[in-house]
This record gives sequence, structure tokens and C-alpha cells, in this order.
Amino acid sequence: MQAPAITEKMPRLRLSAAAIYRLGVASRSIAAIAGGYVLAALATMLLSVCLPMARAEAVMTATLLSFAIYTCAVLWVFATGSALRAWLGLLIPGAVIAAILQWTGALSWSLA
Repeated sequence: MQAPAITEKMPRLRLSAAAIYRLGVASRSIAAIAGGYVLAALATMLLSVCLPMARAEAVMTATLLSFAIYTCAVLWVFATGSALRAWLGLLIPGAVIAAILQWTGALSWSLA
């Protein structure tokens, strides 16, 4: 016995221009807060490993620079033309930095 075929089409959800605008702003806000933080944290890890100075000074310098990196990331997110470009502008550099950290062995994925 086969299930009867449903021939009715589901009504398509239509968003108003204001709702689309609000979703774009919400997406950019999440990108700025979460994506900017992740990018700044990854850049801080890379700088603290790569800066040619004593370990404590390298970590302090990288931490201070992370505030500027986070600010630039937030500015980038709201200066771009679309939310997709904002996300890509954070994800691509973050992936490159994470790959460099993994390649140098500075990024450890173990929880032990």
C-alpha cells in the first residue's frame, strides 16, 4: 500500500524588505561579535608564537594588538556591502591563521 501523493504546494514564506534588512543586521552583528572575537583570538595566538621577543612580552604585545584587530574586524563587518561578504572576510583569514597555527604545531586540538 502506497502513501497518497500530496499535490498541494506549500505556501512560500515571503519576508518584507524590513525583515530582510533586520536579518542582515542581525547576521552582521553575530559576525562582528563572534567572528571578530575568533579572528582576534587566532591572530593573538599567531602573534604570541611568532613575535621575536621574550615569551611574556610577545604575549602582552599580541594581547594589546588583539584589541585593534577586533575593532578592525567589527568595522569591516559593517563596512562591507553584504552579510555574506562580511562572513567571508572573517572566515577566510581565520582559516588561514588556523592553518598556519596547525602547521607550526602551536594549535593543539587535544583536550588531554
